[in-house]
Parts: sequence; structure tokens; C-alpha cells
Amino acid sequence: MKKQAFLIGVLLVLIAEIITLIVFAVETPNFSQDTVAVNEVMQSVTEDFNDLEQHKNTTALDYVVLDENGNLLYKTKFGLSESVNEAITHRDTILDITINDTAVGKVIIFNDGELSLQAQKRTAIIILSVAIIISGGICIGYAVYMYVTMIRPFRKLKGFAERIAGGNLDIPLEMDKRNLFGAFTESFDIMRSELKKARLAEAQAQQSKKELVAKLSHDIKTPIASIKAVSEVGLAVTNNEKDKANYTQIIGKADQINTLVTNLFTATLEELQQLTVTPTNIESSKVKTMLENADYLHKATIPDLPECLVYADSLRLQQVFDNIFANSYKYAKTDIVVTAQKADNYIVIGIEDYGGGALPEELPVLKEKFKRGSNAKNTEGAGLGLYISDYFMKEMQGELNIENGEHGLKVTVTLTLSGKI
Repeated sequence: MKKQAFLIGVLLVLIAEIITLIVFAVETPNFSQDTVAVNEVMQSVTEDFNDLEQHKNTTALDYVVLDENGNLLYKTKFGLSESVNEAITHRDTILDITINDTAVGKVIIFNDGELSLQAQKRTAIIILSVAIIISGGICIGYAVYMYVTMIRPFRKLKGFAERIAGGNLDIPLEMDKRNLFGAFTESFDIMRSELKKARLAEAQAQQSKKELVAKLSHDIKTPIASIKAVSEVGLAVTNNEKDKANYTQIIGKADQINTLVTNLFTATLEELQQLTVTPTNIESSKVKTMLENADYLHKATIPDLPECLVYADSLRLQQVFDNIFANSYKYAKTDIVVTAQKADNYIVIGIEDYGGGALPEELPVLKEKFKRGSNAKNTEGAGLGLYISDYFMKEMQGELNIENGEHGLKVTVTLTLSGKI
């Protein structure tokens, strides 16, 4: 309704301005004199010429009477042309006064056409000025209306959105159903309320998950301890070197699992950043041992690494290698080629299988959380291994890159040399 009133008001003012301009542009100023009035003036002046002191103007015209020598004899008001030259400049009407066919003087009838034109100009200026003032008032009023009904509510929405982004879901959004944003702001406040409910539900779910993980972690530790204890007994009583190696590996894996479960218990599935990474100086020979431990199917040939110290966390680096080898055996089910070389300030370890690799468009997302290749649809997995491994490598100032190699998927682990950080 207010919008219609504004448009109607602006339209009426515009029409008034157009009409004023048209009238002023079309109308031609009339500089002609009233012939009847002029004749009446001439007749009365001629009759009273010899006694102009008693002369009275009975017309609407203003005029001046001069004698033959140009001397002023009579004038109806001040400000009139008092000479022939002035009259010519002003475009006044100049007529001779004749008595008995003899010119005795002149009548200069004032031309008021210019005054009429000026009056028309003043009228047009006044009308246009009033129209402009009215238009300006309407525009200012509408601007205030737009500010109150749209801009101010929008600014409130902006501040509300910033609070929501900052996690403040307790302060409701003030609603004013009288403006255009009324229903819109109500929807936003409903969204805030639903987000708050969802956050509470999420917090409850996280709490339940923590309790479950804590319980499972405790339960897992018991059988792991039993496995380690039995393996230690077996290691103590056996004389077979192969059995000793197997028992030793079982004990090492049991210790690794125990440490991981302890981390899981401590972190209780919170953000990955809570799984601490503590890099130290590690001999490259230990890195080779980690690769051998990760190759649980013994299908890879592990080369010797250049002698040096690398900056890494033993536990986390072992997890990285375990994830890489487990993925290759799970998805490619082939032998694995491992290469190692020293380049500048790094040790670069390449691990490649013969499974044909992944689709090129899938390579960039394989390190993201819950992302898996199309060849993994029918294979059990969560899509977290490479994501976790990539995080661990970044925390150790290294890198983990994935590409298609000559035979299959190639994962490159880059370790920074100690003293080069």
C-alpha cells in the first residue's frame, strides 16, 4: 500500500512538472497592445492635451505624454520610458498626437509583454520548485521507509549471522512482522533454534561415543595383554629362530596396538589434532625396520636407506607405513615395489603396487576424510587411513603424495632430515 502511494505521488508530481514545461514552452509571449484601449487613450489625451493636469487615465494601459520637443507632460506612473529612444529600446508603442492636422506631441504606451513573460517565468519557477521540493520530500520519506523496513532489518540479520557463525546460538533474533523481513527473520530464528537442538544432540551423541570408545578401549587392552604375555612365553621357551622372529613381531605389534588403543582412549574420538605427534631424531635404519614391519604379507623388497637421521615420530610413522601397505594389499592384492633415495634435505620413499592405479580425477581427493576410490566400493573400509597418514606427515614436517605410477598406485613419503627443520 505504501509503495503504491509513493508511486502515485511521484507520478502526479511528474505530470505537474511536464504540464508546466509544456505550457511554458508552447505559449508565445503576447507583445501586442489592446487596440480599443489604445484608441481610447489617444482620444482622451488629445481632448485633454491643453490641460493634462486634469487628465485621467480610464484604461488599463500605462503611458507617457511628451510635447513636440520631447518634454514630459504627463505619465501614469513611475518607471515608464520618458523619451523616444527609451521607448524604442523597450519596444513601447509610440503614437503622434495631432490637433487640427498638426503634430503637437507623442504618446508612449508602455509595453507590458516583458513583465508578463517575467511573471510567467516566476510562476513556472515557483511551480517547478514546489514540485521538486515535493519530489524530494517523497523520496526522503521513501528512503526512510526503506531503511526502517529493509536496511535496518538486514543489518540485524548480518549481526545475527555473525553470532551464529561464532557459535552463539542462545540469543534469539528479534522479529518485526510489520516489515518485509518479518517472515524471513522468523525463518532465521527457527534455523537458530534447530541448530541449537542439533548441537545439543550432537554433544550428547559425542558423549555417548566417548563412553563407548572408552569402554571398548578398556576391553581391547585385556586380550592384547594376553596375546603379548603368551608371545613372551613362547619367545622364552622356543629355540627356533624363525619362531623367535615371529614372536618378536607379535610382541612389537601388540605393543603398537596397546599404544594406539591408549591414544584412542585418551582422545576418545575427538578431533584428529588431539592425537599427539612428537617428532624426534630417528636413524634411517629404524625407518627400514618400520617398512619391514608394515609388510605383513612379505610381498615387498625393502631396500637399504641412506644412512642419516630423519625427523619423525616412530609410532606415527609406523602408522603411515601400515596404512599404505594395508591399502595396497586390500585393494591391489599384488606385490609392492619400495624405493628410497636421498634428495636435498629429504629422504623420499616410494611405495607402488601393481594394481593399475586410481582414476586421475579421484587422485586429488584420496587424502580427504571418508574419500575412497571407485575400486573400493565392495571392500570394507572407512576412508580414513590416508587422511590420518597425511595429517601425521604434515605434523612431522614431511609430505605424503599420491599418484599413478608405472604399474599402479604410488604413494610417496617424504621425510625431512634432522637439522633441516
